[in-house]
Amino acid sequence: MHVTSFERITVNPNQMGGVPCIRGLRIPVATVLRMLAGGMREQEILAEYPDLEPEDIRECLRFAAVSAMERELALPRRV
Repeated sequence: MHVTSFERITVNPNQMGGVPCIRGLRIPVATVLRMLAGGMREQEILAEYPDLEPEDIRECLRFAAVSAMERELALPRRV
């Protein structure tokens, strides 16, 4: 599946330093991804952020998958 557009993820240079957020809310995509990576379940995230919807979380995961497929990412080199 190749996703190139995201309806629920917005980037506004005047909001949250221009980081990708969910639906214009002040909830960065990275915050949701960190919560998922930390082991939180969808229902726990939705309880923590009542403005979120289940589809927002799925779109964050799709965004992460597309980002991981990028050929050029600024990753630290291991020595």
